[in-house]
Amino acid sequence: MNKKVITRITLEDAARRKSEGKTDWERLRREEAAGIEPEKDADEGEFDWSRAQVTMPRPKQAISVRLDTDVLDFFRAQGRGYQTRINAVLRSYMKAHEPQ
Repeated sequence: MNKKVITRITLEDAARRKSEGKTDWERLRREEAAGIEPEKDADEGEFDWSRAQVTMPRPKQAISVRLDTDVLDFFRAQGRGYQTRINAVLRSYMKAHEPQ
């Protein structure tokens, strides 16, 4: 396990961080007490699951590739999923250079 991702905080700090969220809980409690229903998001709605298609991703191929240390350090410094980000950059390059 990477020691960089381990953070230790006190229980009080955890409670304080939890209460610093963006939700206005007091306003929601007042509206609930007044019988006011919360507004629905514009993009929230029903989805027709009968036409949904499951697409299984193709398995990735394990390879060995040599990268410059500074390039690898750059992607690793961004945290977990650095290999996925490297793949996304390569895919973007590939798409940009596909024959039209």
